[in-house]
Amino acid sequence: MRIDAYLSQKIAKLVLWSITLFTIFILVFIIFFILWKGLPVVSLSFIFDSPKNLGREGGIFPTIIGTIFLVFISVLVSTPIGVGTAIYLTEYTYESRITKIIRFGVECLAGIPSIIFGLFGFIFFVVYLKLGWSILSGGLTLSFMILPTIVRTSEEAIKSVPQLYREVSFSLGASRWQTVSKVVLPSALPGIFTGIILGVGRSVGETAAVIFTAGSSLRVPTSVFSPVRTMAVHFYILAREGISLENAFGTASVLIITILIINVIANLIMYKFISKE
Repeated sequence: MRIDAYLSQKIAKLVLWSITLFTIFILVFIIFFILWKGLPVVSLSFIFDSPKNLGREGGIFPTIIGTIFLVFISVLVSTPIGVGTAIYLTEYTYESRITKIIRFGVECLAGIPSIIFGLFGFIFFVVYLKLGWSILSGGLTLSFMILPTIVRTSEEAIKSVPQLYREVSFSLGASRWQTVSKVVLPSALPGIFTGIILGVGRSVGETAAVIFTAGSSLRVPTSVFSPVRTMAVHFYILAREGISLENAFGTASVLIITILIINVIANLIMYKFISKE
């Protein structure tokens, strides 16, 4: 019996390790393949020049600016709403029918395809509110898309804070809001920050919702009401329409490098914050 249990444990461990290594291999292979195809195209002129001849020539500078603006607006809108919802669900109410309805709504929102968000954003923001194809329309639409991710990760991060922290704070005479703002949120900040980064990653790589709401202009935006084309949309259009596969891979390489830089910086900030605690 002991031999069988030991053997089964070894087999299970080997299978799990194999699955993990295979997953990592897929990730490394995709990144390596795209960078291998795209890095020869990337240069300072490619990054800082504007596209010419529908993207066959020139660079991707307007798409970089458009991507940054869209992500900034989406995170700026969704973060306070998502974190506030998570605080309410965990700190200001008990498990009830209302909380179940809210969580069910968040889960349903997370399961909606991006094309549906795009159609909603087009009808509501672009047409009904008359914002037009713009950074504001695209950013607001993306904020709805990443809202469920921020709510769920923030809720789990807040739940992971030991109850003892709250009891000690209350015993010292702190109010509920003082406990939440001074004790709970600082302890849950790494998890909340992880959810925000996941939302940023989804915003950066989104195409369908952005095309319907932000447009695909190749000009440098001058305000939040200007139409833009993100790097993901630019890559999609170049590859799908066969305009320039070289520039498409170059754009994809810059996109991947951007996401990697964002994740590295976010992790450094998070670990620095944890070390101070």
